[in-house]
Amino acid sequence: MLATHAPETSAAFRSPEGKPPAWFGAFADGEAAGFRHLLILRFAVLNLVALALLGAAWMKGWVALLLDGDSTRLVALIAIVFLAGLLECARRLWQTSAELDQLAASPANVPRPLQTSPGDDSHARAIAASVLKLKLSARIAPVRHIAGSLVFLGLIGTVIGFIIALSAVDPSIAGDVSAIGPMVSTLIGGMSVALYTTLVGAVLNVWLMVNYRLLESGTVRLWAALVERGERHA
Repeated sequence: MLATHAPETSAAFRSPEGKPPAWFGAFADGEAAGFRHLLILRFAVLNLVALALLGAAWMKGWVALLLDGDSTRLVALIAIVFLAGLLECARRLWQTSAELDQLAASPANVPRPLQTSPGDDSHARAIAASVLKLKLSARIAPVRHIAGSLVFLGLIGTVIGFIIALSAVDPSIAGDVSAIGPMVSTLIGGMSVALYTTLVGAVLNVWLMVNYRLLESGTVRLWAALVERGERHA
């Protein structure tokens, strides 16, 4: 859910008529204009560092070990779901950045939910701001859901791995030396699936959630700037 810790205009910075002064709106627009560049820069730096770490793991052979040790190919499925979530996060972040840019470039632009008529009061504007917050929150929610699905896919892999491992255990042939080798091999394969899918799901969940928090912070800034613009328009 979209956080609600956006900055508000305090009573000390309002005119006797209850409206924020002109310099406060200019400050909010300047803050939004500067933040849009910082948003893209943070996203780029974050994922470049993560890709560098992934490249180091590839050079060490750890990525190949994960793929080869997973006979169910759940690791590859988790990676595909993660890439879909990361691309969606990048698309939404670029959209948010463009909207911040447009907001800073068009001082007279007011979002439709916050457009007011002479008879509108503060309660009506508060409802409009809440509707806008819900719309922005729903727009970025798919990224959070995809990040959560990575953990569940990892847990499904854990269960499947234990099922594979336990399917090889047969107490009736435990005394047969020739049967112990295949039993241990299947047991190790099942444990590999359980551990590798859990590890990949958890790591990729953290990676995508960090990107989601970055997108969420940009969305909060956008919402705050839009509400401030609507207040000034009112």
